[in-house]
Amino acid sequence: MEATSTATALRRLSLLSSHFRTHCSSPQVSAFNCSSTDGENHENGCVFCMIVLGEAPALKVYEDDVCLCILDANPLCFGHSLVIPKSHFTSLQETPPSVVAAMSSKLPLISSAVMKATGCDSFNLLVNNGAAAGQTHIHIIPRKASDCLWTSESLSRCPLKSDEAQKLADGIRENLSISNNIEDSKGNGSSLIVN
Repeated sequence: MEATSTATALRRLSLLSSHFRTHCSSPQVSAFNCSSTDGENHENGCVFCMIVLGEAPALKVYEDDVCLCILDANPLCFGHSLVIPKSHFTSLQETPPSVVAAMSSKLPLISSAVMKATGCDSFNLLVNNGAAAGQTHIHIIPRKASDCLWTSESLSRCPLKSDEAQKLADGIRENLSISNNIEDSKGNGSSLIVN
């Protein structure tokens, strides 16, 4: 029983830590201890799977057949909410486009309700992707002017150097082209912008 509570505590610590950029020397812990991509990973301790099944507590604010919106148990600010798929996916790449579309289509409705309930006039969307980021889910983070929520907002920004920017843009387009060719072979093509 002690091992289970230790694992639960480590998952909670990892989840909380995933919201902050830290430089600690503690060992890396997978936030949700999940490995399956088929939506049938309830036994492995995935907190989202447990919430969907009603086995872990959560304050639900929205639910449909595909996704669920809950209040973040360790919020960055008042009203911080998570939109999670009802099936388990560790990465955005593994999440079917129909699930991503269903989750995304609810963001205007849910974020508007969150802003009204919190008295905020803005919000950030943050997408977590991959096992190290804590499985695929979307954060709705209410914002107010001068709330100084993100440390990076006080950092001065440097413009891109044109030679580095060109290399970066070329690299991204090249990788998009490879991905686009794969999608074309599946019948889901799109066009790319080329300078």
